[in-house]
Amino acid sequence: MTRATETISIALLLSSLYLAAYLRLIPFPEKIQEEIIPVLPFWALVSFGAYLLFSLGWGIVTFRDTEEAYKELVVEIETAKRELRGKGVDVD
Repeated sequence: MTRATETISIALLLSSLYLAAYLRLIPFPEKIQEEIIPVLPFWALVSFGAYLLFSLGWGIVTFRDTEEAYKELVVEIETAKRELRGKGVDVD
């Protein structure tokens, strides 16, 4: 099973469970049914966004730990600067 197939399968499973809970096919106490279940998609979206921001921040903080990628990026920046200077663009 590929990664995409796994992801789609999990997403379909979770959305089916949410829909069953939202349509009251799965019984929950009234307070949960009216106050928590309707906002679960928004909570999931915010949580996913927070995870992505954390992941991006952590990648930035630990970027220098990957020496090969750092050196490769520095070489690419210097190459781009040389090419831009050759075309008469001030890059400093």
